[in-house]
This record gives sequence, C-alpha cells and structure tokens, in this order.
Amino acid sequence: MSAAAGPEARVIACGEVRTCLLQTSGSLSRDGSARLLRLRPDELVRVSERPNPYAVSPDLLTGVDCALPTASGRQVRGVGTVAARAVLTGGRVLQATALFRAGEAGTEQRMPWGHYLVRPGVVVPVGRPSVPDLRDGFLSVEPPDPGTVDLGAIAERLLTDVLEHPLLDRRPPFKSRRTRLRWAAVCCTEGDGGAVVERFTVADDRLRTLSLRLPGPDPAAAAAFCEDLALHDWLLTTLVTMVERSRLGSAEGAGAVLALRPAVDHLLHLWMPKARVNRLLAPLWDALEREPGFTRQWHTLVQRIRDQLTLQAIPLLCDALASR
Repeated sequence: MSAAAGPEARVIACGEVRTCLLQTSGSLSRDGSARLLRLRPDELVRVSERPNPYAVSPDLLTGVDCALPTASGRQVRGVGTVAARAVLTGGRVLQATALFRAGEAGTEQRMPWGHYLVRPGVVVPVGRPSVPDLRDGFLSVEPPDPGTVDLGAIAERLLTDVLEHPLLDRRPPFKSRRTRLRWAAVCCTEGDGGAVVERFTVADDRLRTLSLRLPGPDPAAAAAFCEDLALHDWLLTTLVTMVERSRLGSAEGAGAVLALRPAVDHLLHLWMPKARVNRLLAPLWDALEREPGFTRQWHTLVQRIRDQLTLQAIPLLCDALASR
C-alpha cells in the first residue's frame, strides 16, 4: 500500500484486516477477480497466478481529522489519509485492509488539506505523540471511542461494498465467520535489529491483535505480512469450526465426510504461509510457527480429515473388489 516516505527515525504503522469467505458458490477466475476488485477506474487490479491466484485492488483513500487512540488517555489529534485495499486469494477468500502510518514528529498546528493529500496513507499528529503510547492504545481490544480513528469501520465498509458486487451469487458453499486482525508495527532505523513479533493475542473468537517491531519504515511490507497472517488465521479458524460441526470421530462417518467436503474443495489448497511475504519479514512467520504453531495445528486437522476419507473409502473399495 502506498505511503509517503518520511525522515523520521521511528514511525508507527497501524492497520486492521477483515477476512471472510467470498459470498458466491464458486471460485472467481482471474478475469472475475479483476472485475470484482476494480475499485477505481483510473488504476488496474494487480493479479498473479503463482503460487496461487491472487488479486489486489488499487488503494482507496479516506481523509481523517480525529483523535488517535492512546493507552495513557492523552489527547492526540491526527490529520491525514487512511489507505484501504481489498485482496482476493484463490478466488475464494476476501480481505479488506485499512492502514495508516504516523511519525513521532508531528506539526504544531493543523495544516491545509493539501499538505496531507500529497502523503497518501499518512496521518500526521498535531504535536509530538509517543509511539509506544499510540501502539498500546491502538491495540486495545475495546471498541474505539467516538471521535477516534476507526480503521475497522473503514475496512468493514470496503468489505461490504465488494460483497455487494453483482458478480457474486450470494450462495457460498458453507457458512463461516469473519475475523479481524488489528496490528501495529513500530518501524525503527535499520540498525535497531531484525523483525520481531512482540505480542500476538487471540482476544476472542473473532479478534486478534499483533504488535511488531520492524527494521526500517516499510508499512507496505508490514501490511502484506499481516494480510498473510490474517488469511491463514481465518483458514485455520474456519477449518477448526468445520471439524467441530462435523462431529468427526463421533458421528456417522459418511455424514462427517459430507460435512467436511467443502473444506476439501475450497480451503485445503490455500495453505501457503509466507508465499507473498517480504523476505526480511519471513522470520516473523517462523516465530509464530513456534508459538502458537499455526501449521502444526493445520496439518493435524488435515490429516484427521484425510484419515476419515480413507476410512470411508476402504469399504467401497472392498465391495468393488468383491463384485469382480
């Protein structure tokens, strides 16, 4: 996502990612994905096929002039623009991200709008805020106070707009819930060490929070990493729910297999952590694989499903052999 480069030694990038199942019966093609995400007539959708189908909309900018969240309760005003974009993976999973970056060096007074419009995706504080105070305030699991910047609302509005596209038949192959990832990355100078996951929290069944420390002010790379994490968290959360609903291991085997068929058809092939993550941020995924261990849990669930499919196939194979 675009953001103007700044001279600050330390900046904060804040974002929220909303992830959901595309509300249509089949996966969209490359052309369909491009049509769905053509949010602006003056910019094309970026589409790729490797290692899996992937489409990214142009950025949309929302002007803001409101309070910034702080853990201390200190009043900090921010003026500028929030960048938002939509992402479609595998023609099946839709995400909307809203993002801004802000530096410790603000302005003493509010400037004319032209000052902010040439800095897309940047919110300029009025005054000199504390980056840790902004980070902790933004990652609070409480709903934003009235008059405070609400990235979740911007992302949700974009998600809703995309889901109303006439391309979609609104007959998804299974039921699922949306998830939210609220993240903040403190971006330091290059000599301050590598990328670090400071805290990852499952706040509830839908909300996760993530605190990062990154080398260098690169909010675009941070946003791409967080979208990748949010995608795989949604896949894992959805698969866990589907396995629980299927009563795998306690219900009739054929019924469980039938309930899990949508997972096999639409989800299992999408698991590709780090497929589009900046190589400098790849160690962040390694940390999350150690704890909480996304891929270990995913592979365990997938193996359970495959074992059940095998158990159901064995009697059919035996009957076929016996009838020869």
